Parts: sequence; structure tokens; C-alpha cells
Amino acid sequence: MKKLRWAADEGGIWEQDISTPITLEGEARPVPGEPLPLGICRGTKLSRPKQLHFFQRFMSSPFIPSHSHPHGFSLQSVLALPSPSPNWFCTVLGQFNFQKFVSSLPTSQPDASSLFHTITSQLRDKSLYALGFCSELSLTPNDTFLFTSDAYAHPSKSPRNKAILHHKFPDHNLTLQAVSPGLFVDGSGRYWDVPVSTSIDLASLPSEAGLSYHLCMHHNAGNPQLFGGGHTLAVPAALRPGFSFKSSFSFKHNVEIWRSKAPKLKMVQPFDIFLSNPHISASAIVGATMAAYIGDNSVGYQQVDQSRSFTGLSLHAPALKSSLLADMFSSVSLTAQHGNFQRLFLDLTRFQARLDVPYGRKFITNAAKLAQDFFNSQQPSMESVKAICPNATISLQQQIAGPFSFRVDSGVAIEWKNKDWEMQVRDPVFALEYALQVLGSAKAIAWYSPKQKEFMVELRFFET
Repeated sequence: MKKLRWAADEGGIWEQDISTPITLEGEARPVPGEPLPLGICRGTKLSRPKQLHFFQRFMSSPFIPSHSHPHGFSLQSVLALPSPSPNWFCTVLGQFNFQKFVSSLPTSQPDASSLFHTITSQLRDKSLYALGFCSELSLTPNDTFLFTSDAYAHPSKSPRNKAILHHKFPDHNLTLQAVSPGLFVDGSGRYWDVPVSTSIDLASLPSEAGLSYHLCMHHNAGNPQLFGGGHTLAVPAALRPGFSFKSSFSFKHNVEIWRSKAPKLKMVQPFDIFLSNPHISASAIVGATMAAYIGDNSVGYQQVDQSRSFTGLSLHAPALKSSLLADMFSSVSLTAQHGNFQRLFLDLTRFQARLDVPYGRKFITNAAKLAQDFFNSQQPSMESVKAICPNATISLQQQIAGPFSFRVDSGVAIEWKNKDWEMQVRDPVFALEYALQVLGSAKAIAWYSPKQKEFMVELRFFET
């Protein structure tokens, strides 16, 4: 589920950037150790200025709309700056708060001169605007340096700066990142600002099957604050000042159940080459993760462990302000597709389902309790049944006409208060996709999350 997925990758133990319209850069990072809430949309590696530049240059879209709960409806546009080298990409991104501008206009019907004066005076309001500068330089064929700086006229919003260095090894990707302030999202969907956040990330190249691993060192400095202000005592433990070292290893296995051998239409290019083969397939992932925390963040994790939020293996050394956490994870997914995405109408129906099994120790402990209850002819504990039930997410995509398709991703939950155990759909994300046929596998996506009250238009490449 790589397009609009919020189900965490590799069994739900690794943090990848998500898409959000609340800032100009359009990205946030999940709080380490907390699974993303449903209704959160996965991000993309293509920078936001490059996406907008593509929309304006190749799709004749001078303004890109977005909506977020704190800002309302906004319009974004980008201006490419002249650069001395073809390997250097510089832009200035502007955002105009259209909803705030409209709400400030008088509701009565004034005369033309007073209306013109009101509009011009409102357009001079600096709080309606935000500007972002982006510089992306290809140092070598394997090294890319990205720097962004966003400025907001609103007095309560501080500038946001980010520097990222990407290096491509033959079999790995190395990423060095420094952000001030860093934007994070917790398991409840709240956004947090960390004054200074730096990280070093080494990951094996993505593969369809086999072994993969991920290593990361992360450092936070300063006291985290709720994005947009506000006060709360429940600061996520992983965002407190300190160092963290995290590693994960996983093994993935794919099984092809059925694949269509019917010939495709001749001389007709599919709208998306990755979605042109009807099939039914399944995959399974199993792995382990380990994390070490040094500093105030480790003290927070001791409190989390005491509240039984974490059920894996843990070791704490209060005198040294350090913690060590480890556990296992697994997930199973099923994909079924009908149609080649070549014809103009209803030639693509795609279904995906994923089950994330609870972490190893939690699952084994509660499964043993249930087995003991059955052996002793006792009524099974409802808490144990809930603990071993996997988290489920589903996705359904349907072609509407030509390159347009509609997609909905949602979680599936059991209503435990009802004795009939009714299934319920939770926190869906709705999307309208437009396949860019000339690029083989690329699409423009307009998605909306009712839970987060966020709407965004994005560009995605090479995703299935």
C-alpha cells in the first residue's frame, strides 16, 4: 500500500515521512515508537517545490490548493529561480491564505470603491502570506544536498529550516538531516515542534522480497511544543532531549496465487505500467527491532513502559538515563487486481488488505492466556482476545474514466462493546488519482482525510 498508505512500513516499526499541508514543506515525521494514526497519508521523497514546479510547467496549474485545520483553504505557487548550473534547482514557494482573505471581506454589499479599498487593504495583510526558499544541488551523481527555509508572517510562527544530504551507495541509502524546528506527528494525530532535530539514517535498498535492514541515530534538543501553541503535559517520550539508536531487520516473502495470461490490447499503452497486470498475490513480513535511548527521552520511556503501553523486552538504567527496548513484529497482506488499466472505462479494480500482528511478546503472552482458558474450559478473557487481534487496513481503487480513478483507504476495527462484534470502518482517506500516462508510472493525487481535516494535491512516481 504505497500510495496513500498510513499503515507503517515493515510491520509498523519504522518512521517514514508523511504528507501534511500544515507547513510549506508539506512533510512531517512520525514520533518514534508511536504508530501513525489512521487517516494519516504517507509522504513522498520528491520535494514539495519540485512537485509544484511540475504541476505548473507540465500540467498548466499555476495555483495548487490545499486545506488544513489551522489554516483553512490556501493556494500555493512556485517560482523557479535562475541557477548557474543545470545541477542546481532553486525556487521560491508562495502560499496565500484564501479562506482567511474571503472571511475578512464584508458580508454586506458596499459600493465598488469601498469594496476595492477593502480588498486592497486586506491583500496588504502580511499574515495572509508565507514564503519558502528551496535549493537542491546535485553535488555528484550519487550525492544530493537539499536546503529549505520557510518564513511565516504570522507572529506566532517561527521560521522553519531544513538541510538534508543524500548519498547513494551501491546497496544502501545514507541520509543526514538537520531540522529546526522539526515537525512530528504522534499517535493521536497531534503535531509537535522540536527546536532542533538531527539524524543519520542508513537503509538497505528496497526489495520486493528477502532481507532488509534499517539503522538510525537520532538526536533531539530543546523542549517540544505543540504545533500552533497550546499547553499539554503529555509530551511524547521520544521527543524529549536525548539520543536514540534504532535498528530493524526484516524478511519478506511473496506468493503469487494467480496471474492473468490473457493478452493485452495491442498498440494501447496502459495508463500506469505498474497497474497493468491482473493478479492475486500475498506477502508476509517478519522481523525484529531494537532501540536504545540516552537522555531525558529514556526517562520518558521508563514511564511509558510502567504504564504498560510498551509490552516488549525492556531494560532501564535510571542512574545513566538510558533504556533498551526490543521486540518482534509481523504482517500479512493480500492484493487482488482485475483489469489492465488500458480501456477508457472500468478497466481497473484493485483491492488490498493488510494485517499487522501485535508485537511478539504481547501476542505470545495473550495467546498463551487464551490457550490456558480453553484448556481449563473457562470463558476467554476479552482483553486477551483484543490483544491478539491484528490491526487491519484495506484499500479499494476503481477506475472511473480514462486516467482517472477513485481510491479509498481505511482501517477496519471490531466494535468490542457490541456482543455481535460488528466490523466498523475507521478514519478513511479518500483520493482522486490522475495517471500521467506519458511517464509510464506517475500520478497526480488529490486526497482528503476527514479525521485530520486535511486536503492536499501531490505528485507521485513509481508506486503501486
